[in-house]
Amino acid sequence: MSTLQWDLLRGVAPSGEAGPSRNRDLATSLVETEFKSVLTSEEARAVLSTPGLLDGLVPSPSTSTSTTDTETTLIVDIALLHAFVQTNWTGPDLDFTPLDLFPGQSTTAEDINAAALPFLTLQGEPAYHLSAHVSLFLLSLRLLASIDEETIPTLPWWKLRLHLVHQALLDEPVSIDPKTLESLRALRGNEVLKADQDLLASLDLEIGLYYHSLGMDKPANKEFLSAAKSGGLEFELSGALGRKTKFQRNAQSQLILLAESRRREGDEVVKNGESSTNGEDKDGLPTALLLNDDTLLEDTEFTKVTSGDPASTSRLAHLDPTDQPPLHPLDQSLLLSFCLSQHNHMPSSGLTANQMMPFISRVVAHPRNWSVHTTALLLRSRLESTRSRTVERSALQLQALIEQMPTSDSTPTERLKYYHQLPLPSKWEMEKELAARYMSLGVIRSALEIYSRLEMWEDAVGCLQRLEKEEEAEKIVRDLLEGRKIESDLVHTRARSNLSENRLHKLTSAREAKLWCLLGDLALNSFDATKDPENAKKTAIEHYEKAWEVSGQTSSRAMRSMGSLKFGLGDFEASIPCLQHAVAINPLYARVWFTMGVSYVKLEKWSDARDAFRRLVNVDEEDAEGWNNLAAVYLRIGEEGRNKDEVSLLRSLL
Repeated sequence: MSTLQWDLLRGVAPSGEAGPSRNRDLATSLVETEFKSVLTSEEARAVLSTPGLLDGLVPSPSTSTSTTDTETTLIVDIALLHAFVQTNWTGPDLDFTPLDLFPGQSTTAEDINAAALPFLTLQGEPAYHLSAHVSLFLLSLRLLASIDEETIPTLPWWKLRLHLVHQALLDEPVSIDPKTLESLRALRGNEVLKADQDLLASLDLEIGLYYHSLGMDKPANKEFLSAAKSGGLEFELSGALGRKTKFQRNAQSQLILLAESRRREGDEVVKNGESSTNGEDKDGLPTALLLNDDTLLEDTEFTKVTSGDPASTSRLAHLDPTDQPPLHPLDQSLLLSFCLSQHNHMPSSGLTANQMMPFISRVVAHPRNWSVHTTALLLRSRLESTRSRTVERSALQLQALIEQMPTSDSTPTERLKYYHQLPLPSKWEMEKELAARYMSLGVIRSALEIYSRLEMWEDAVGCLQRLEKEEEAEKIVRDLLEGRKIESDLVHTRARSNLSENRLHKLTSAREAKLWCLLGDLALNSFDATKDPENAKKTAIEHYEKAWEVSGQTSSRAMRSMGSLKFGLGDFEASIPCLQHAVAINPLYARVWFTMGVSYVKLEKWSDARDAFRRLVNVDEEDAEGWNNLAAVYLRIGEEGRNKDEVSLLRSLL
C-alpha cells in the first residue's frame, strides 16, 4: 500500500516511494497550498468530470466515463477542502474562484456558490449563508462520498475532518455517522499509526475535538488523555512560588502547568528556552498585546528553582517554572484542547479561569505556529473578558486577531498545518464573538452593526430588543420573508426589479424556516405579549407551523419551539409529537428529551418517560435533574426493566 495517503494526513511532502510520480507532484503542490495548480490540472479536470458531481451547480456539467486513480481523487478532494478552509478560517483569500475550475460554463461564481448552499443543510440545520466559496466544500463532500474505503484506509479520518468543518457551518451541532467512528477506532490498530506517535496522537486529538463540539466533555477528555499518552507529552498542574502584582513583596503559591514534549528526531538542543523545531517559522506570528496595567504584571513571575526536589515523585520536578522548554506545536494544540475541558457549571466561582489560564500561558510563552498561537490568544481573550483589569486587552486582542486574518504575514502552509488539531473558529464566528463582547460591555450599537453585516438576524434582533426597538426587529424579519430586503450582497449585480426572484435565489428553505421561527419567538417576547398572552401564543404557533411547512418538515427548531410552547400551555398530549419530530431530526438536544420525559410523566406513561430520560442522560451525563427524574420514574415502574449499570449508578448517587 502506498504511503502517500499517510503523508497527506501528516501534511508533509510525499516520499520518493509514495505512489506514482504524478500523484507525488500533485501531493507536493497540495502540501505547499498551491491549490490552484492542483485544481486546474488535467487530473483534477478529469476528477471533477465525475458523473453527478456538478448536479445542481452548473447548467450543463461535462462528464467523463474515464476512471481516475483513487489517490488522485483524494488529493483533489483535500485541495477543495483546504482551499475552503483557507478562505473561511485561516486566510488569506484565494487567488482563484470556483468558476476557474469549470471554464466555458455560462454562469458566475456567485451563482455556483448560491446553488451549492441548500445542499449543505444537514439534519434541518442550515449552513451559514455568507461563507465564501461553499461550492468548493460541497464538491469535497461529494467527492469523498464517491471514494471506496477499501482502497483508501484513511478515508474515515478525512470524513471526520470534513464533518467538523461542515458542523462549523451549522447553527447547532450534528453527530457523525456511527460507522465512521467505528472505522476510526479500528484505524488505531493500523501498523503505520502504531509506528508514528504524532499521527496517532493527532487522531485521538481530533476525535476528542469532535466530542467537544457536541458538548460531550467526558469522552472528549478521555480522548485528549489518550492523545497525550500517544504523543509522549508529560504535563501536570502544580504549584510554585510567584508574584502576580507589581507591588507584591512576598511570593505566594501560584498554579502553574509543567509540561515537556518528548524529543523528536531533528529537534535542536534546548538552550535558555530558545530552541525551535526544524521547519517551524517564528516570523509573522500574531502579536500578543501587552496588558499595560498599573497593578498586574504581564505574566506571573515565578521564583527560580535551582534544582529539583529530590524527594519529589513527579517526573517533571526537574523543570524550572521560570524557564520551561518550548513545546512541540502538536503538544501545544493538545494543551489548548485540554483547557477546553477545564470548566465547571459555575464560572462565578473562579475555578474556570484559574484552571484554564496555566494551560494557555504555557502555550503563549513560546509561540511556534500561526494557528496554534492564534487559538491560544483567542482562548486567553475569552478568559480575560470577565475581569475588569483585563477586559480592555481582551477586546483589543480579539479585534487584532480578526484584522490579521486577511493579511499575508505568514504562509498559508503554516496556517493550515495544525488546523485540524485546533478548535479554531471561522472568521465570522470570531466577529460574532467580538459583537458578543461588545454586548457584554454595553456597546449595543457596535454589536448591532457587526451582526447586521454578518446577516446574523437572530442576534441582530436581540440587539434591537435590548434597544427597545421591537417593531424594527419584526420589520427586518418580515422584510426578509416578503422579499423587500435582500439577505446577501451576492445578488447586488442583478436587476432589482424582481426582488422576489432574487430573494428566492438566496433564501433557502432552511433559512426561511429559521426566520419564521424567529418571528414566532418575537411574538412571544414582545411587549404586546404581556397585554394579550393568549393571542401571542396563538400567533407564535402559527409561525412555527409555517416554519415546519416551508422547511419541508425538516426544521428541528420549529418542532422544538412548538413542543416547548404547547408544554408550557399544559397540552402535554400535543407537545409529545412535536418533540418526537424534533429529536428524530437532531437527537442532540438534551432539553428536548427532558421536556418529553416530563410530558410523559404528566400523562403517567412511565415506560416512555424512562426511555426519554435515558436518552437525556446519554446526551448529557452531567444533567443531575435528568438522573433524578430517571430515578423517580424507576421507583414508579419498579425493578422491572431497569438497566443494571443505571441502577448501580443511581444507588451510588443516593
